[in-house]
Amino acid sequence: MAETASRIAPDARSRLIVFLTVMAFLVATELLPTWSDASRALFDRASTLAPPKPATPGYVIVAIDEPSFSAIGKPWPWPRELHARLLQSLRKAGARAIAADIVFAEATTRADDDALAAAADRNTVLAADETLQDSPQGTMLIRTTPAPELLRTGARVGVTSVPLDPDGVVRRIPRYPDSLPRQMLRISGDRGDAPNNAWIQYFGPRGTYPTVSYYQALDPDRYLPPNFFKGRDVMVGFALQTAADAARATDAFETPFSALSGDRVPGVEIHATIADNLRHRLWITPAPRWVAALMLVLGCLAGYAAAAPDSLPRRFALLTATAAAMLVALWLSLRLGRVWISPAEPLTALAASFAALGITDVALERRRRRHIQAAFGQYLAPAVVDRLIADPGSVKLLGERKCMSILFADVRGFTTISETMKDQPEEITSLINHILSPLSEIVLDHRGTIDKYIGDCIMAFWNAPIDDPDHAGHAVAAALDMVAALPALNARLRDELGEGATYHEIAIGVGVNSGECIVGNMGTEKRFDYTVVGDAVNVASRLESLSKDYMVPILVGEATVALAADRFAFTEVDTVAVRGTKRPQKIYTVKGSVEGGEA
Repeated sequence: MAETASRIAPDARSRLIVFLTVMAFLVATELLPTWSDASRALFDRASTLAPPKPATPGYVIVAIDEPSFSAIGKPWPWPRELHARLLQSLRKAGARAIAADIVFAEATTRADDDALAAAADRNTVLAADETLQDSPQGTMLIRTTPAPELLRTGARVGVTSVPLDPDGVVRRIPRYPDSLPRQMLRISGDRGDAPNNAWIQYFGPRGTYPTVSYYQALDPDRYLPPNFFKGRDVMVGFALQTAADAARATDAFETPFSALSGDRVPGVEIHATIADNLRHRLWITPAPRWVAALMLVLGCLAGYAAAAPDSLPRRFALLTATAAAMLVALWLSLRLGRVWISPAEPLTALAASFAALGITDVALERRRRRHIQAAFGQYLAPAVVDRLIADPGSVKLLGERKCMSILFADVRGFTTISETMKDQPEEITSLINHILSPLSEIVLDHRGTIDKYIGDCIMAFWNAPIDDPDHAGHAVAAALDMVAALPALNARLRDELGEGATYHEIAIGVGVNSGECIVGNMGTEKRFDYTVVGDAVNVASRLESLSKDYMVPILVGEATVALAADRFAFTEVDTVAVRGTKRPQKIYTVKGSVEGGEA
């Protein structure tokens, strides 16, 4: 494993470490409530987008509303004899099953209770309620049921309590086996089974179900179309726009549609929705928590893939396409598969890993720039350094074989000059700097790379790290300009010494050669240089030494002449066996460019 990791490029290893860190952090946070909060909020948006609906609503709502209070003219609670009349009216109109979302807990007058009991047959569901009550002894679950005398003719009891999520929204189907919706389904012969963790698919905001006022249902022949209730299941309950008192204010709840409409939905309409969920198997099953953790991992992997292209527009295009694909896939899972997988995890992981890798890439790019600037800033022209920074991939620091041109330039007689100035070491250093500075500038001006300074000698090469098809021509041109710069250099040095001072004329010898070399970072693990090695380098160094023997300022190898013959006028000097080479070769001096005459 360690051996495999060591083969990964440093930049890739850094990106992998950042990616794994982000993924591990996100997976570790999966149990935080923040994810659940985000999942519920996103569920509200997704489940209300083009929700599936039954072909026809399964229930009619009889609303205890403001118009009914006005028409009946009595305060709440209304006499049970009035509710008995409602049940009788609905039976006469052809209603199949009736549920009253009203808890008739205590007995009232004998006449009223007998009237309601007689009207509430086996096709009727009367409401019960469960509440948690805190006391000094602890929390108790209290169930409030209809008065026993109201059930003697066979009416069923249905629990109307609904679970609230931490944000106060009703999303979950109650688990009570005797809930009001399940009891209504049993009357019509449906089982009403659903998983314990099922969520409600709402079909619309408040008023989605057909609703009539209580007073209209008391006299349907007068207020409603013919056969309005025939064969229909009916639920009776509060549907007040403004609560008349605190007790009835609690019978309206927020649903996923409330964020869009701003309205609370009456509890009776929520029960109708739950019953249709159970009847048509439209409930939604939330995915288990391990799926959310898996989505975090997949989102991170998608972010890693989206951050892979070098092009920034391609990265963002891929990010956008991936996010859109995730949203569509998860919405289809909800819409067609009836399974809720929250997009919070994969989208957050996608964005987090993409952003982290983007920041990492910027940091790595800056580090590469600093590295290139540090490695080549003193040895290359600024324009060439800029090209390297713009295209770091063009630098092959680990080594490559290529045809290159090499130049050695050495100050003639510098040993003698040093002897005369041996008591002035600062002056010797200053003199070397004065000589090498303009010569170095010439190398850089001709797109060369300064390899090193060897005392009073410059070593430079061409065609690396940036490719230079005319490397031989640029090397020869640099040699000519070095020689041409000497008169001005000597004049400036004489002026700085002043009249009467002993001055040694500065002359140089230059050797230029071309050939196949190895170029790259060479040295130890702790100290290395970007340099070039090969026979062509050795020949260039020997040519610089031989230039003194042949009393010419520049000697050029035959490989360089072959590459630059169309640009410069060369004169053959001799055929020599250069030490370190296997065969004799011709050596040349250069007089100038073909266009410009002698140097």
